Amino acid sequence: MGQSGDQGVRFIEAEGPQATQVLSHNLCTVLSIPHDPVALEEHFRDDDDGPVSSQGYMPYLNKYILDKVEEGCFVKEQVDELCWTLTAKKNYKPEKDNKNVLPAKDAFSLWCLFNFLSEDKYPLVMVPDEVEYLLKKMCMAMSVELNCVELEDFISKDTVQQNGFTVWSFLEMMNSGKVTRGMDQKITSMAIEEVYREIVGDVLKEGYLWKKGQLRRNWKERWFTLRPGTLAYYTSEERKERQGNIPLDGDCCVEVLPDRDGKRCMFCLKTLSKTYEMSASDTKQRQEWTAAIQTAIRLHTEGKTSLHKDLKLKRREQREQRERRRLAKEEELQRFRALQEEKEHKLAELELLKEAQRQAQALLEQDEMRRRQQHDEMQQALEVQLREAEESRASMQAEMILKEEEAERQRKRIKELEGLQTSLEEALHQEIKARQDEEVFRYAQTGLLSEEEEKMKALMALQDEQEEYIRKTQREKQELRQEMENKTRALEEAQRQLEEVRANRHRVDQDVVAAQRKLRQASTNVKHWNVQMNRLMRPVGPGEKRSSGGSFSSFQIPSQRDPGLRLRQRSEGQDEESKENVDSSGAGLGCEGERRLSQTSNGGMDIP
Repeated sequence: MGQSGDQGVRFIEAEGPQATQVLSHNLCTVLSIPHDPVALEEHFRDDDDGPVSSQGYMPYLNKYILDKVEEGCFVKEQVDELCWTLTAKKNYKPEKDNKNVLPAKDAFSLWCLFNFLSEDKYPLVMVPDEVEYLLKKMCMAMSVELNCVELEDFISKDTVQQNGFTVWSFLEMMNSGKVTRGMDQKITSMAIEEVYREIVGDVLKEGYLWKKGQLRRNWKERWFTLRPGTLAYYTSEERKERQGNIPLDGDCCVEVLPDRDGKRCMFCLKTLSKTYEMSASDTKQRQEWTAAIQTAIRLHTEGKTSLHKDLKLKRREQREQRERRRLAKEEELQRFRALQEEKEHKLAELELLKEAQRQAQALLEQDEMRRRQQHDEMQQALEVQLREAEESRASMQAEMILKEEEAERQRKRIKELEGLQTSLEEALHQEIKARQDEEVFRYAQTGLLSEEEEKMKALMALQDEQEEYIRKTQREKQELRQEMENKTRALEEAQRQLEEVRANRHRVDQDVVAAQRKLRQASTNVKHWNVQMNRLMRPVGPGEKRSSGGSFSSFQIPSQRDPGLRLRQRSEGQDEESKENVDSSGAGLGCEGERRLSQTSNGGMDIP
């Protein structure tokens, strides 16, 4: 119903439940909503059980009435009249003594025009540009010019500038007569009606045209009304008897025809089924009608039902663009002013800098005079200092030569110490290696002893087995003689291997003694080198002379043909040979060989 209708509903709600019941009945009637009067009575009972009492009238209005409205099932003019009746009762109060007061019908038409052109937000207001557009349309209909001075005076009010025109302030301005300027009320009413039909009624154009009949082919004058999607024609301009309706769609077209049959300014409207021939009063009217019909066809093709709604949106977009341009221009102007102020500020700073530069220039000239005097004095002092520096440089050069010689001696001494350190590290490494070799030899000797014991046990077991076989196999002596011989040969082979093992053990003992002797010699050499290192580490005084290389006459680097190295290599080879001999022996050794081996082992282990 619109925001103005909402104000009227609230006014009726304040009047009491009887008024709201009547309003609900009227709304259901004008909106073509089926309703039951008995159910309506139940809704508005005086107790607290009804929906109106428990929820209020506005929720009831939305739920039981407005939600049931179907688009196109009601007449919008009747709804507008009901809303006008509700709102005007409280808000529209024209002065009775004023002769320029508009009739109620014209006020209603202006109210509808205001609602159509107002902004889509609550409360409804119309911007001054739309007011000016509406007044210009009315003045064009009355063939007069708009009095822009009076309009600007009314717009200059604070409330209008801040909030825009309300519908009641707009009607107040129209009732004041300043816009119409004493025009006849009938002319004003006709202009308002024409503008109302054009904007609210979506009438693109209307007027008399001559139309040629489809059956009798005679010409008759008819009143045509053009809307988007349809062209209706009536008997007269009262529009009481409609003679026909021509639907307009994308398949229709308008063509200009040459004059014939005594008719001039002819044109035709072609549809899929028929062709309608018409004649205008003059060329201008024919051009206006053809253009308007083409506009109606275009709007229907584009799915638009109202030309002025489209124009309203375009004007709103233009206002928004102008506002954006204005804001951008103001922002640019503010930036320009800020730049101008900054420029003036910088100019003032530049003047101050120039003044400071002049003062600094004078001070610089004074400083330059002082600096020149000081420079001359400093130059004389520097010449004296230069001569002194030359003398000191010569002395320093001589001292540097002595220092370099001393540094060269120190470098040589460091190199000798580094070589001695390398020799000591090699000797220490050899001592460590000798100790490791000794440990290896001892582990090998222990392994040989254990192998000898195992072989002795095997030999004793073999002898016991042989004796047992001799006692038990006397009867089979002849068959086993060959076997005995084999056993005897094996025993001899084992004794021979035992002798070889003993010989290897004796050589290993000798190698261990040689390794111990080498270890004692290496310890003696390490002590001697430590003494030599301590002597060399003592710093040389400035006047001392280092002794010749006689101190190192006793220092000898062990050659690669060291007997300890040969002993280690020979012991490793004998160890491997002894292992092979022990593994190949399959017979036991005699008790006497075991005792000899034990004595030899005891004698060999007695190492100081």
